[in-house]
Amino acid sequence: MENQTLGKDILLLEGLQVTPQSSTPAFILLLLIYIFIMVSNIGLVVLIFMDRSLHQPMYLLFCNMSINDVFGATAIIPRLLSDMLIPSTERYIHYIDCVLQAFCAHIYAGASHTVLMVMAFDRYVAICNALRYTSIMTNRMVVKLLVSAWGVVFVMVLILIGLSVRLSRCRSIIFNPFCDNASLFKLSCESILINNIYSLGYTAVLLGSSICSIMLTYLRITMVCLSSKNKVLNTKALQTCATHLAVYIIMYFTDTLNIILHRFPELSEQRKLAAIMLRTVPPITHPVIYGLQIKTVRQKILILFTRKSMTEQ
Repeated sequence: MENQTLGKDILLLEGLQVTPQSSTPAFILLLLIYIFIMVSNIGLVVLIFMDRSLHQPMYLLFCNMSINDVFGATAIIPRLLSDMLIPSTERYIHYIDCVLQAFCAHIYAGASHTVLMVMAFDRYVAICNALRYTSIMTNRMVVKLLVSAWGVVFVMVLILIGLSVRLSRCRSIIFNPFCDNASLFKLSCESILINNIYSLGYTAVLLGSSICSIMLTYLRITMVCLSSKNKVLNTKALQTCATHLAVYIIMYFTDTLNIILHRFPELSEQRKLAAIMLRTVPPITHPVIYGLQIKTVRQKILILFTRKSMTEQ
C-alpha cells in the first residue's frame, strides 16, 4: 500500500476500518450522531438569539461553544460518512482538502479550550465580583475575549499547519480516519524535529493554560462559596460551575486520550476511535448539559414546546 503510486496531490485516506457487515450500522449510528449534533447545537443558538432575555454574556458564550461544535463536526463527520460508502482502497482526498480539514480540526480543538477559559472567567466575575459583573462583562469585553480566544488559536494553528505544509512529501497515505497535523508531517521523509517540538509546545501551552486557568478559577470560586453564608449564591454557583466543569472534564479526557494513543502506533484502531470521540462526544454532551442543567435555558425550551403543542391543538 505504501508503495502505491498516486497523483502528486492525491492522497489515500485510510478512514475507518469496518467490516462489510458492520458498515451499515456504523454509518447509520454516525449519521444519527451528526444529525443530533446539528439540530441540538443550532437549536440552542437559535433559541438564545431569538430570546432577548438570554442576551447575556454566559449565554452568548454558550452560543460560541455550540457554533464551534457545529464547525468541528461538519469538518470531520460528513467526510467520514462518505468514506464508509466506498471501498478503503478508493478513499482519495486532494492534498489541499486534507490540509483544510486538518486546519479546521485543530481550530475546533483549540477553540474548545480557549472558549471554555473565557467561560471560566465569566463565572469567576459573576460569583466573585457579583456587584461589578455588569460593569466588567460588557458587550465590548465579551467581544474582546472571544476575538482573543479565536484569534490566538487561529494564529497558533496556522503556524502548526504551515510547518507541515512546508515539508516535501514522499508518502501518499493518511493512516487516520481524517486529516490532522500529525498525518500531514508523517507524509514527509524530511526531518520533522521542528514539527514535533512545536506540536508538543503548542499542546503543552494549550492544555496547560486551560487546566491551570480552570483550576485557579474554580479554586477561587470554591473559597468564596465556603466563606459565604448565602445559600442562594452557593446553589447558583454550584449549578453553573458543575455544568462548566462537566463539559471541561469530558473534553479534556477525550483530548488527552487521543494525544496519548498517538504515541503508540500499535494501538492505531483505538487511536482512530479516540480521535472520532473527540469530535463527537463533546458536541453531543454540550447542548444536553447546557440545555437541561441551566434552569433558564431549560425553562425557555419547555415554554417553546408548550406553545407549539397548544398551537397544534
